[in-house]
Amino acid sequence: MILYPAIDLKEGRCVRLERGEMARATVFNDDPAAQARDFAGAGCAWIHVVDLDGAFAGKPMNAAAVRAIRAAVGLKVQLGGGIRDRATIDGWLEAGVTRVVLGTAAVRDPALVKEAARAHPGRVAVGIDAKGGKVAVQGWAETTELTTAELGKRFEDAGVAALIHTDVDRDGLLQGVNVEATAALARAVRLPVIASGGVASLDDLVQLKAVASAGIEGVIVGRAIYDGRVDPAAALKLLAA
Repeated sequence: MILYPAIDLKEGRCVRLERGEMARATVFNDDPAAQARDFAGAGCAWIHVVDLDGAFAGKPMNAAAVRAIRAAVGLKVQLGGGIRDRATIDGWLEAGVTRVVLGTAAVRDPALVKEAARAHPGRVAVGIDAKGGKVAVQGWAETTELTTAELGKRFEDAGVAALIHTDVDRDGLLQGVNVEATAALARAVRLPVIASGGVASLDDLVQLKAVASAGIEGVIVGRAIYDGRVDPAAALKLLAA
């Protein structure tokens, strides 16, 4: 399984939210590029970057910070937030971002996701953000009637690299990852699934690894790393064992 340490960007700084609420942001680093270098030093191969302001605005808002991260490290970058048209997708991939994550666009404009995935095989992921099992969009501000499995199935044969399943109700709260919901989605679709939201300790990674055969490819860890509850080097060793 792959470890994706998270860098969430708000007004150019590295923050963590609670349940995706912008008013409940804690700043952990004023220098996202320095944070990326820390993750590189720990041995990470990937980082998961989210433009939080962009997710609400519907367009990139922290491009300078993303470019600084990209220039600072040679890690693979998985980027989401405010990516909702082909020009933005192509622009980020041409700028050296390894993989873009499309969430709201996957619900509002599935044809765009399929078109981009065909044009960039293995470089487009679909973000499935869940509130009570239903898909949330617009920076988690709106909840649809779609279930996570229904959305995931739409992209099974589209060339999508992975589905990123985030339990919004747990995100940033250190209450433990929703292993059951993540594994259920992985079993329901023919795509790799990346778990996100609520990781509080190495034990969460142990639990995810126990059901990895369902199709769970990796896990995104945010606040638990910043709070010192999960050491990236120890997490990498556990997931690689």
